[in-house]
Amino acid sequence: MESKPDGKRQGRILIDHVEKVYDPEGVNVHACRDCNADIQPGEFAMVVGPSGCGKTTLLNAIAGFDNATGGAIYLDEEKIAAPDIVQSPGADRMVVFQGGALFPWKTVMGNITYGPVMQGKMRVNEAVKEARELMDRLGLSQEIERLYPDNLSSGMKRQVEIIRALINDPKVLLLDEPFRALDNISKGLMHEYLLSVFELTQKTIFFITHDLDEAVFLADRIFVMTTRPGTFKAVIEVDIPRPRDFRVLATERFVEIREHVKAEVEEESMKAFEAGERELA
Repeated sequence: MESKPDGKRQGRILIDHVEKVYDPEGVNVHACRDCNADIQPGEFAMVVGPSGCGKTTLLNAIAGFDNATGGAIYLDEEKIAAPDIVQSPGADRMVVFQGGALFPWKTVMGNITYGPVMQGKMRVNEAVKEARELMDRLGLSQEIERLYPDNLSSGMKRQVEIIRALINDPKVLLLDEPFRALDNISKGLMHEYLLSVFELTQKTIFFITHDLDEAVFLADRIFVMTTRPGTFKAVIEVDIPRPRDFRVLATERFVEIREHVKAEVEEESMKAFEAGERELA
């Protein structure tokens, strides 16, 4: 875990009265309004809510792909999104995308080492050594390092993407529904894999999803968003002990938390449906 010289842990995300207004052809669309959250270093935060509620908008603002039109987002002491700054992505905030983003013309090793080499952080031989150590530590066989993405299973591609993010030693991992397209068995295996990565690295994770079982299984806290304009309506603590494995899915406490989250999300989905915004429901 990265730390400051004084030993203070890094990776705190502070979302302070954030607003995002889009203006397509002069018609204001409020994606987010008055969003507030304080995600602690080393916390696994899941964000759920109806489609179109602003989850991805917030993730993009944290990542540096978009900006806030009101309020501010801070990573530790640094303001990373606000109307008064020019926002840009940074290696301290790495994203694992829903659709995957591996370069098909590069091998597994070429994909993993691309970032630190291009940024000038490591020489090629240093990056390869670091990549192999990470692969060993996180349970990915070095036998695949010469393969191309088309030769990998969907789950293995996600493992490579996670390791590609971690080699940059980010403060925060941002995950945009990375397991959505996987079958149930592969998704379950990736959930346990991600939990093992989290236990080993203790990185702050900001993960958006529509899958409520996924949210409860992975999270320390679940942030529930309202329908558009999205804001946080509830923060639900997942008091299931770590480390976790698939057996917690059958526990009474897991079911209780899932039903609580489901009730909060369904209330917002119904509001969207009744308002005629069927794409949000």
